[in-house]
Amino acid sequence: MWVITGVLLVAILITIIEVPPLWKKRQKKELWVFSVLLLIGIGLSIAVGLDLNVPNPFDWIAVIFKPLTDLMMWLLK
Repeated sequence: MWVITGVLLVAILITIIEVPPLWKKRQKKELWVFSVLLLIGIGLSIAVGLDLNVPNPFDWIAVIFKPLTDLMMWLLK
């Protein structure tokens, strides 16, 4: 519970600092990107704080490139 509260308080603080300048300059695309990335970060931070299993992006990259690596090793033998 404290993890969720802490993450949300930090997210609110970041929002208070970052959103007004973007809003004043009418940078709507940047505001959308900021919002999406902040929501992803909040979600992942809460998941890590609650000890949930968060997949590692490197595992996905390894799955994609493993066949290519195997092919290159086979060709170079």
